[in-house]
Amino acid sequence: MRCRFCNKELRQLFVSLGSAPLSNAYIKKEQLARKEPLYPLDVYVCDNCLLVQLPEFESPENIFSDYAYFSSCSETWMRHCEEYADKMFKDYGINKKSRIVEIASNDGCLLQYFMRKGANVLGIEPAVNVAETARKKNVPTETAFFGARTAKRLACEGKTADLLIGNNVLAHVPDLNDFVQGLSILLNPNGMITMEFPHLARLIEGRQFDTIYHEHFSYFSFLTAEKVFFSHSLVIFDVEELPTHGGSLRIYVKHKNDGTKPISERVHKMLDKETKSGYADITNYFAFDEKVKKARCELLSFLGKIRYDGKTIVGYGAAAKGNTMLNYCGIKNDLIDYVADISPHKQGRFMPGSRIPIVSPDRIRQTKPDYILILPWNIKEEIMRQLSYVRDWGGSFIIPIPELEVIR
Repeated sequence: MRCRFCNKELRQLFVSLGSAPLSNAYIKKEQLARKEPLYPLDVYVCDNCLLVQLPEFESPENIFSDYAYFSSCSETWMRHCEEYADKMFKDYGINKKSRIVEIASNDGCLLQYFMRKGANVLGIEPAVNVAETARKKNVPTETAFFGARTAKRLACEGKTADLLIGNNVLAHVPDLNDFVQGLSILLNPNGMITMEFPHLARLIEGRQFDTIYHEHFSYFSFLTAEKVFFSHSLVIFDVEELPTHGGSLRIYVKHKNDGTKPISERVHKMLDKETKSGYADITNYFAFDEKVKKARCELLSFLGKIRYDGKTIVGYGAAAKGNTMLNYCGIKNDLIDYVADISPHKQGRFMPGSRIPIVSPDRIRQTKPDYILILPWNIKEEIMRQLSYVRDWGGSFIIPIPELEVIR
C-alpha cells in the first residue's frame, strides 16, 4: 500500500474505525435481507509527505455514479454558495465574459448563482442522477469523472477556465496527481483555481472522526496541500479559513509562471501556524486514535443512560458522516428509533450498516422524542432552528462533536 501522492510505502496508522459499508449506500426496503459489503476504515499518514489517506477499496465509479447527496438540501450551504459567487464578482474580477467551470458541481447549487449574474458556466459531475437534476435547472453539466484526460478534451474544445472551482472534491479523488494535473491543464494562463476542503487541523483538534468515510480518500493539512499543487507547477497564493463542514480551507491557486497574483501574507501565516502546531511532525498525528476512542465511549455511555431511563432518542440528518458515527459506535435502532431527513431521495430507505429507518421530519412532530441526536453537527444551528418546535414538549438536542453537548 503506497501513498497516492508521493508513492512511498504507507506504514503509519492514523486511526482505525473498524469496518463499515459505504456511507452513501442507503438501503432500500427490498435490500434489507441482503448482506452489505464491509470495508476496513483504517486511515494512514504518509511519513514522507504527511498526507492522511484511506486505501482505495471501491472504485469511484461504484461510489459516485448514483449519489445520494444533493447540495441544495442545505440552507447553510446554499447561502455559502451565493456569498462565494458575490465575492468572486466583487473582489476577483470575474464578470460576464469569464468562463467558470466547477468540478463535482452536484445539482448546480453553486453555478446557478453565477448564471444569474450572466456568466458562462460549465459543471462537471460524475453522478448521473445528480447531474440530471442540475440540467433540469438549466445548468450546463457534463457527466464525467475529472482528471487529465477529461481536462485535455475540454481544453481542445475551447472550454478552458478563467475560474476553476472544486468544493469538497479534492478528498474524493483516489488518483490525486492525475486530478491536480487536470486542473493545471484546464486553467487559463492567468486564471484562478479555488478549492475548498475540510481542514485536517480541525479534524484532529475537534475529534471529527465522523468526517472519515470511504468516499473521502485524502485529508489535507495546508502544508501537504501546498506540496501537492506545487508538484504540478501550481502555486497557492491565498488561503481562507471557513466554518463549513466543521472547519475548512479555501485555497486560491495560480499557475507557477502567473505574475499577476502576489502571494498573500495569509499563506505565510498559515504555513507558520501549522508548523508551530506540529503538523510538520508525524508524531503529532499519533494521538488521534485515542481521542476517537474516548469520544465513542462518551457518546455510548450517555445514550445508554438516557435510554435506560426510558427516554426516546431519534436522529436527524441521514448524512454520510452520521453513518460513520453510527457504525463505529455500534449504534442501531435499539438506541435510536429512526433518523429524520429532509431529502426525499433518502426517505423510505435505511442507514447503511445500522439499518435505522430514514423518515420524513414530520415523524418528529408525531412521536415527540425526548432527544434528537444531530448527526450533521456542522449545520446544527440550521437544524435546531428548523426543529425549534421540539421545545414545546421539552425535547433536547444532542451534539456529538467536537464535545458531547446537550442543548435544551
